[in-house]
Amino acid sequence: MAPDQHVRLTPLLRRSVEGPVATVTMVRPDVHNAFNEHLIAGLHDAFRLLASDDGVRVVVLAGEGKSFSAGADLDWMRRAASFSEEENVRDAAAAAALWRAVAECLKPVVARVHGNAFGGGAGLVAASDIAIAAESAMFGFTEVRLGLLPATVAPHVVEKIGPGRALPLFLTGERFDAERALAIGLVHRVVPQEQLDVAVGTVVDQLLAGGPNALRGCKELVRRVAFADRSRIDQYAAALIASARAGEEGREGVAAFLEKRKPDWVGSS
Repeated sequence: MAPDQHVRLTPLLRRSVEGPVATVTMVRPDVHNAFNEHLIAGLHDAFRLLASDDGVRVVVLAGEGKSFSAGADLDWMRRAASFSEEENVRDAAAAAALWRAVAECLKPVVARVHGNAFGGGAGLVAASDIAIAAESAMFGFTEVRLGLLPATVAPHVVEKIGPGRALPLFLTGERFDAERALAIGLVHRVVPQEQLDVAVGTVVDQLLAGGPNALRGCKELVRRVAFADRSRIDQYAAALIASARAGEEGREGVAAFLEKRKPDWVGSS
């Protein structure tokens, strides 16, 4: 995709690309960017396309209007109540595939969080690599209050904040503020609303200073270290760093450091 190109993927989603940074924005402001099957499908398609776009190095995920995402759309929930079990399984599998596409995107994903981030919206925050939240943002896994479970987002929430913190939030369905989200590790920085874009831009710049292959390797490394067989992880980690050191990007990064200059990937941004 050409630089500075803005694309409306569906009536519910907008994607803009400026240089190496893509911004994916949910566009359902009248319902606080609540999810239905169409928004889920559009987001999944967007992340699938961005994963294969060599010109994109960082993805920012945002919501238009007053909220990041308030969870499931009420009309969608009403329709789902009449679905067969097979239809519900297919519907839930599509949602699970979206959270997984965000979590395993080959590019770093930065969530720009404001307003409400409930249910699946909070799940998107958990699936993102870095989340920057406005001080006024509110979070919650409120599914139990509807007699439901946060099942499809649970793998990402538990991975991000741990079972001991996730379970009480799942059980109570309580809403909590940005400072608590920061304390438990769901988000990584909290700033005043008017500073949100600047804070997101700062993180994006920090990511662009890293080697693209190294960033991708870091994401794989953390997943493997967290879940791999303990007896094999040291061998894997040693092989990974050896490969990075011997690779073109690693050699350029070390040479740039020694020569007190910026590596070529920073110059190309």
